[in-house]
Amino acid sequence: MESKIPEQLRFDLTIIASWIKADAKVLDLGCGKGDLLAWLKQHKNIQGTGIEQDKEKAAACISRGLSVLQGDLKDEVLDYPDGYFDVVILSQTLQQVYRPDELLKSLARIGKQVIVSFPNFSHLSIRLQLLLKGQAPKSRQLPYSWYDTPNIRVITLADFRKFSREVGYTIVKECAINTHDQDRRGKIVSILSNLRATYGVFLIEKAKSPPQ
Repeated sequence: MESKIPEQLRFDLTIIASWIKADAKVLDLGCGKGDLLAWLKQHKNIQGTGIEQDKEKAAACISRGLSVLQGDLKDEVLDYPDGYFDVVILSQTLQQVYRPDELLKSLARIGKQVIVSFPNFSHLSIRLQLLLKGQAPKSRQLPYSWYDTPNIRVITLADFRKFSREVGYTIVKECAINTHDQDRRGKIVSILSNLRATYGVFLIEKAKSPPQ
């Protein structure tokens, strides 16, 4: 199934935007130049805050009238009280985080729900490169060489599902998509998603009871 999306948003951000309710209080971590925050503010009347480490991107957000802090997201999130946000967004950043379990624990504390998206390392093209070349793979989603990549870990959809169960998160929604990093068009993958999807998008919250 191919989806039409707003011209100003990437396909993965459109999926995320569709999961956020009107008038919600939202924190966008690694918000870039603020495209998602600006869209949500205009179309869903959210109360939006962003955190962006890159100074130029943070300045671009502020010039658009957005409330964005420049700094390290793992430190900045410590200042918010419990349950302060309705939704916290971590889009295409999880693979660059040193201790994702600790960060997600912080996000689940300050947000009632957390949306996470990341490149799927289990995509068929990645598997074939490893099988046929025996080298660290590169793709449009993971375009760096092993020695200059900002990505310090690899994640698959199956890994994240297992991780969520083990650390006590409930997956409220998930969507596997086939798109590229900056593409505004894409497809939702419903069959063999761990093999065919280039990205995964998950909506999680704290489990109602501890994992068994």
